Amino acid sequence: MYDREFDERSARRKLAELRKHGPPDTTVALIETLSAGGIEGATVLDIGAGVGAVHLALLERGAASATDVDASAAYVAAAREEAIRRGVGHRVRHITGEFVATAPDLAAADLVALDRVVCCYDDVTALVSAAAKLARRRLGLVYPVDRWWTRLGIQAENLWQAARREPFRAFVHPTTTVDRLIREQGLQPSDARSGFIWQLAVYERIVSADVSAGSR
Repeated sequence: MYDREFDERSARRKLAELRKHGPPDTTVALIETLSAGGIEGATVLDIGAGVGAVHLALLERGAASATDVDASAAYVAAAREEAIRRGVGHRVRHITGEFVATAPDLAAADLVALDRVVCCYDDVTALVSAAAKLARRRLGLVYPVDRWWTRLGIQAENLWQAARREPFRAFVHPTTTVDRLIREQGLQPSDARSGFIWQLAVYERIVSADVSAGSR
């Protein structure tokens, strides 16, 4: 399903857009909030990484290594190509596969990103819980605002997909549900911004003073 929706043609177009214009504004905001305070030596897990905009930018800002997980083989290939072109190919591990299925085999990372990924998953509980669990320091998400106009737009898109006999469907998940799932994994909100279509949410893992003292 993902290879059909996010195919070679789509991947080449997105890669060309990234090279010419840079990341979209919401992605830039995600990169900035994830890297706030310095990320020298950090590890990155980029879920549904597309052509690699988020993890490549974080590597350029000081992160040590990144894991790119995407269900589209064409997008993984494009991300790998761009990583090599930028001279950081040796610092990125590329995994082709559906994240929830691969999550049990992935190591936790300091920074975890889901840029426009939540809207591609029906099982938001499995996706968000697994992502939050793997975030050692910070988790950032860009996903649709939970408003009537986004729900109407997604419904229209899904009707179009059905008419074309395409299996892919998009989703608008309640913000309260996403927030609850992340908090249940021990993270607390540190930044939130909302636009007309997309919202940005960033969470930090809070380590208690007792735990911090014990680690020393």
